[in-house]
Amino acid sequence: MFFPAYRSRRIRGREVFRRMVRETSLSVNDLVYPMFAAFGRCVRKEVSSMPCIYQQSVDNIVAEAQEVHELGIPAVILFGIPESKDPLGSSAFDEKGVIQETVRELKRKVPGLAVITDVCMCEYTSHGHCGVVKDGDVDNDATLELLCREALSHAAAGADMVAPSDMMDGRVQAIREALDANGFADIPIMSYAVKYASGYYGPFREAAESAPQFGDRRSYQMDPANRLEAIREAAMDVEEGADIIMVKPGLPYLDIVREVRNEFNLPVAVYNVSGEYSMVKAAAKNGWIDEERVVMETMIAFKRAGADLILTYHAKDVARILKRG
Repeated sequence: MFFPAYRSRRIRGREVFRRMVRETSLSVNDLVYPMFAAFGRCVRKEVSSMPCIYQQSVDNIVAEAQEVHELGIPAVILFGIPESKDPLGSSAFDEKGVIQETVRELKRKVPGLAVITDVCMCEYTSHGHCGVVKDGDVDNDATLELLCREALSHAAAGADMVAPSDMMDGRVQAIREALDANGFADIPIMSYAVKYASGYYGPFREAAESAPQFGDRRSYQMDPANRLEAIREAAMDVEEGADIIMVKPGLPYLDIVREVRNEFNLPVAVYNVSGEYSMVKAAAKNGWIDEERVVMETMIAFKRAGADLILTYHAKDVARILKRG
């Protein structure tokens, strides 16, 4: 069909028709809101590089989680800022650790909200890497045992889902076996299956106080230039028992989201990471963009690329916009 027999503007010309033929939809049910749990009481410290995002003690986490639930957002994902750190990240699997206490309180006070926990060591280790460091690098297999202990402690506290983000080989299988063997066969795993060694994580490292103290994470996170490796990584996690597979970051890797969506029939999540969020906030503050319009366009881009779930710091704003209609 070509002009003049076909005129695209006949449909585009009226809002009602644009809505009727819209190919991609966004719902509040697609959203997961990340939160940062800290020790203490009455703690609510704004992350300087992430406006409107806070490190919060459990009392304030609960208050915001209630707001999240009332907005219709179905789930949060928790990251912990421990009271103390050591080379093995032992606070990560402490029964009275910050995440464990926060999960218990959230399930008690906001039972209708699903609580997902990030499973990684980087927030808890004194060196900031995602596992046990030996000879200047992370020891993959030694780290698996610690990740299993962390995941089990989260499940025991009441987490509804665990999300390993460490990128150790074999960690999904190890965690699945550990959960199944300890009475948590019903706890799903959302795997950070395709996680790139990205420059977009900078603000998160401030928020989670997780910057590596030496080197970088390129020996275990993926090379941004690689596409086929992403499919191999996702395939391994699917084989090992992942229930949801994630691509992280989001916007620079929309092609990878689509590749993963086309290749696998599991739910696909995407993480709209801190750097993406902060850039939008900075540009909006300077009056360079229409924040609401750009945020909603970004969410639709994730859905159009094939994501079923979107982890985003914009979740509350998106929920309000959707509610407004």
